Amino acid sequence: MPPLAVVPASSNEAVERLASMADVTASDGALRRFLHGLPGVDAVGQQARAATLGTRSIKTTAKAYAIDLAISMIDLTTLEGADTPGKVRALCAKGVHPDPTDRTAPKVAAICVYPDMVSTAKAALAGSGVHVASVATAFPAGRASMPVKLADTRDAVADGADEIDMVIDRGAFLSGRYLEVFDAIREIKAACRRDDGSAAHLKVIFETGELKTYDNVRRASWLAMLAGADFIKTSTGKVAVNATPPVTLLMLEAVRDFRAAVGVQVGVKPAGGIRDTKDAIKYLVMVNETLGDDWLSADWFRFGASSLLNDLLMQRQKLSTGRYSGPDYVTVD
Repeated sequence: MPPLAVVPASSNEAVERLASMADVTASDGALRRFLHGLPGVDAVGQQARAATLGTRSIKTTAKAYAIDLAISMIDLTTLEGADTPGKVRALCAKGVHPDPTDRTAPKVAAICVYPDMVSTAKAALAGSGVHVASVATAFPAGRASMPVKLADTRDAVADGADEIDMVIDRGAFLSGRYLEVFDAIREIKAACRRDDGSAAHLKVIFETGELKTYDNVRRASWLAMLAGADFIKTSTGKVAVNATPPVTLLMLEAVRDFRAAVGVQVGVKPAGGIRDTKDAIKYLVMVNETLGDDWLSADWFRFGASSLLNDLLMQRQKLSTGRYSGPDYVTVD
């Protein structure tokens, strides 16, 4: 897998457009006016549009292509208090060779772990092309001081994390303290920089199930992108309501509109609750129909999942052999 794509903000036009929006974030009041001035979301229409896209039928060669694409977009994840170095190394081995009986199966995009497991994952993945992602900023609740969140991030980056998945302070956001959330994202973004001038990519997690309304999801999307997010991500996978098609569609529309406005492309990552091939393909159809080919790669779209990979592998084996192998033919994570 090639290195992550660089967000295309290097052109003079893109830089000028982004700079022209500086007034939007100059004060809490200005940011509030901008975010609350975004068009309201028609909830019924949003749900209907997502449902319609979910009815597309994908068969034969197109389905085989979609399965391989989905595998290549997975952030294979273990975020448990009982994680051990052995479990992380086993997950890394699975990420590099998801199907040991078929070396044509693509690698996953990344292995996602807690910060203290980054060095273990980095060593296990050396030379594989699979990235190391780390949750940080007091994941999943985000209830910690900024010095703690920054230290969490810097430690993960110093240990070799290629990507940082941070959580926003939902309490601050829901209280209307938008500039506080914006500044926190900017500080974490700065903490992602390495001594050699490169930087880990930053994914910003909203925990959309706690934001309650579609309007809040749209506002959070624009806030994070203005603050420099490389990806916007739905959820931690640790609450009752995680990624849903209508919310993901709304975030896809937000990154489309953001690129049209400022010339900067941002990725999207739905996470939590996507467990089978049928659902994964529905999300890929949504990406294709909303954003087109520009986002149909692991550089710009990810699945935050663990159990999804097993179902994709079983469906892949069925297409290849004509037989459904069943769960005993894939490793248990």
